[in-house]
Amino acid sequence: MIIIEPYRGKSVTEERVEIVERKGTGHPDFICDSIMEAVSVALCGEYLRECGVILHHNIDKGLLVAGRVLKRYGGGKMLQPMELIIGDRATFDVPGKTLPITEIAIDAARRWIRQHLRFLDPDNDITYRVVLAPGSDELTDIFSRPGTVRCANDTSAAVGYYPLSSTENAVLELERHLNSSQFKKEFPQAGEDIKVMGLRKGTALDLTVAMPLISRFVASEKDYFSQKDAIHSSMQHFIEQSQLFKKTLLHYNSLDQRGRGLGGIYLSLTGTSAEDADSGQVGRGNRVNGLISLNRPMGTEAAAGKNPLSHVGKIYNLLSHKIAREIYQNIGGIKEVYVLLLSRIGSPIDRPRMAAARILPEKGQKVRDMTGDVEEIIKRELADINTFCQELGRGEYPVC
Repeated sequence: MIIIEPYRGKSVTEERVEIVERKGTGHPDFICDSIMEAVSVALCGEYLRECGVILHHNIDKGLLVAGRVLKRYGGGKMLQPMELIIGDRATFDVPGKTLPITEIAIDAARRWIRQHLRFLDPDNDITYRVVLAPGSDELTDIFSRPGTVRCANDTSAAVGYYPLSSTENAVLELERHLNSSQFKKEFPQAGEDIKVMGLRKGTALDLTVAMPLISRFVASEKDYFSQKDAIHSSMQHFIEQSQLFKKTLLHYNSLDQRGRGLGGIYLSLTGTSAEDADSGQVGRGNRVNGLISLNRPMGTEAAAGKNPLSHVGKIYNLLSHKIAREIYQNIGGIKEVYVLLLSRIGSPIDRPRMAAARILPEKGQKVRDMTGDVEEIIKRELADINTFCQELGRGEYPVC
């Protein structure tokens, strides 16, 4: 069933208040989502090499348990390593062979850490506990049933939208800039654990940023605040370049307080608060478009780590955003579009129980004039869902 209807609300850009959050690369929740997705992609590759097909797995349960560190000006040391717990289900045995699933999972985790966290040693600063087990007979059987398209392993709903608002873009681009190689080259003392919270009131944007400084680069409290001021100025210059808001305020490390020594500044030994302050969990971070937008409809599924062939909690979450983008970019006269997808367990994933597009047209445009083109895009995307699933299995779409 495909439903095309007008969106009855107003554009998010017309709302007086808009709140948008992004958790950055070194945030414990982002780390969990990213590593579990990396494990899934690694398993997909192994299954394809060994069997020619992706087999049942769901690596969507994960926890990063915070460790303990001793920080001081100029450095510090790890007192108790973090612990990464990797769950939940995987296929261990293929005809004539048992696959090294535990080793693949740990290798994928270590590889992601080396690529994204400059000051975290994946061999010594983290321990790994893999609690993967074979799946149930019924869910595993999905992967051996006849047909070119897998059936859904769950009854699940997802929603996507497009385009991003100016506030969403500002929050997303600021975090990506702060964690870019260019910024880290200029400010190597800036850690990867970044959180950006954006509040738009009318045409004014208020941004609150948390980002630690790496302790080895900080000689004293005075040095910390001097470096913080330089980073603040650089951030302010970056956000003012967009000229999208009449007024922009930037608050950086707001908990800091001069005169309190190490208790009044945000230092990190490794660049992530998981070293001693905050544990992480799959599904608590960004939605699949990289944002937590409180003015938008959001699903509750954690997409990271789920298998890309039958788990609609992953497939439909990403596909709904993709379809919304295709509709907006290929059909003129649309201000915003929202796409809802609903599966029914056991039904082929290319035949959702419902696919709905809610269109907010530009002034003078009529949704009824777009209905045929919108429906054609939805049908085309669903018909090509196997290609999309293979792309998911190769990690071509970020999930956080």
